[in-house]
Amino acid sequence: MSPDEYETAIALTVSLCVKFEGLYCTPYLCPAGVPTIGFGSTHYLDGRAVQLTDPTITRDEAMTLLRESIRRRYARGVLQLCPTVHLAPRLAALADFVYNLGEGHLRASTLRKLVNAQRWDAVPVELLKWNKGGGRVLRGLTLRRQAEGALI
Repeated sequence: MSPDEYETAIALTVSLCVKFEGLYCTPYLCPAGVPTIGFGSTHYLDGRAVQLTDPTITRDEAMTLLRESIRRRYARGVLQLCPTVHLAPRLAALADFVYNLGEGHLRASTLRKLVNAQRWDAVPVELLKWNKGGGRVLRGLTLRRQAEGALI
């Protein structure tokens, strides 16, 4: 993937995350009980975990944290697990999935097997299986998975 294609993927991923995560400048507990800040960030760029006692951040700081986390960690992680991804929209869809659910869920998934087999027609359907929270279908996750699938 060219550097320009990679940066396009980063920008697309940031757009997805901003749309679906929402912005919280003060630390809070996410539904999974993890301290979180900004656009769903659980760690700072230096690797420190977010703490509920951390100071408030600005929107610009939250955007930088999101963009650099995607660039340094999430997109790279997808490319390591799924070396068949060569197009920016596909990388963005999968990086958003990993940002939302974690790298471990991609690593052990049928989704990863389909991507690596380049069964792109089956990927959007597989993404939609990841739309539950607390055992029930959540509209927001369904919309997010549909948005990711549209990029495949």
